[in-house]
Amino acid sequence: MTTKLAARTVPYARCHIADEARAAAAEVLSSGWVTTGPQTPLFEAEFAAWLGAPEAVAVSSCTAAIELALRALRLPPGSPVLTPTLTFCGAVHAIVHSGLQPVLLDADEETLTVTPATVAAAAERVRPKALVVQHMAGYPVPGGALAEAARLAPERIVEDAAHGLGAAIGDRRVGSASEAACFSFYATKNLPIGEGGAITTTDHDRAELLREMRLHGMSRDAWRRYGPGAGWRYDVRVEGLKANFTDLQAAIGRAQLHHLSGWQRRREELAARYDRALSTVPGITAPPRPAHARHAWHLYPIRITPGYRLGRDALAEALRSRGVGTSVHFIPVHHFPYFRALLGAAACRSLPVADRVFAQSLSLPLHPGLADADVDYVCDQIAALARVNVR
Repeated sequence: MTTKLAARTVPYARCHIADEARAAAAEVLSSGWVTTGPQTPLFEAEFAAWLGAPEAVAVSSCTAAIELALRALRLPPGSPVLTPTLTFCGAVHAIVHSGLQPVLLDADEETLTVTPATVAAAAERVRPKALVVQHMAGYPVPGGALAEAARLAPERIVEDAAHGLGAAIGDRRVGSASEAACFSFYATKNLPIGEGGAITTTDHDRAELLREMRLHGMSRDAWRRYGPGAGWRYDVRVEGLKANFTDLQAAIGRAQLHHLSGWQRRREELAARYDRALSTVPGITAPPRPAHARHAWHLYPIRITPGYRLGRDALAEALRSRGVGTSVHFIPVHHFPYFRALLGAAACRSLPVADRVFAQSLSLPLHPGLADADVDYVCDQIAALARVNVR
């Protein structure tokens, strides 16, 4: 028996490293210095300039960025921190590793993130000391309105902007006016480096604190100790992590930044093409578009409602057999045994919207390397599967 091959293969994600980035990486590798050094502050300045932010601190990951931003708040141990349950588990681990207590919030039916009403209701119960805000899939959320709902000062808001690079509210890019916005440069992100992250802030003193905290709390990194004319002494004034950014990452990131605006335009074109093609398929709901704001289009998560012939898992499997990769964002945090044991059953009970959204969500391929024909093929398969029984 022979297996029928898919007519086309459309992977869920593809990491593109530009030729200039490959050359920049090779130059760093031949320089004799590959860890945090002269390239890192240059990347920080250029990344901050692209966003329009006063300060950027490059770190090892977005997860580390969230933890460092929370630690920099100097909150009492065990302080409650509000966070969406429909998020990546690492974002909640960052709260736990900071010695703080996560308080899970239900999702909004439309935007998949949280609303001021949800935040305000939780704030009445627990009096939070901080709030982690997520720009889910690239949909920008107003941190100011959520801070007000939580009765928190703006500096107590930590933005999980792993999906938010390129999003804007009005004429301000996400992260440009934030006290602490945390970005990811993972291989699938809008600025792919492979690994890495950054924190942007309007506070110079906070930026300097974060630079010390990202490398064991040391006052001077190796480049500033071993470079020409430097001395070996350093001090440790604050607690820290091993969360520094390397010059190899910085060199790749600097070159990739030159392409970011074009990649963002391509993501918008692809999202619009999906919108048009799927608008006539019954039971498929496209992701919402924000009013007076710009979506980053990191993800394109559709909702499979009862009007569609197949459920989410059956559709994902049928697409896989036809060469189309998909993913799900995210498994709600309260579904994981670790967090259920940590937070208790009561804290994980009344989150019905996140449960429903999770069961219906499917993220389709979306990256700048997609061809128009790739999107058309994906949409054609979804439309065809709506008309036939699949066993």
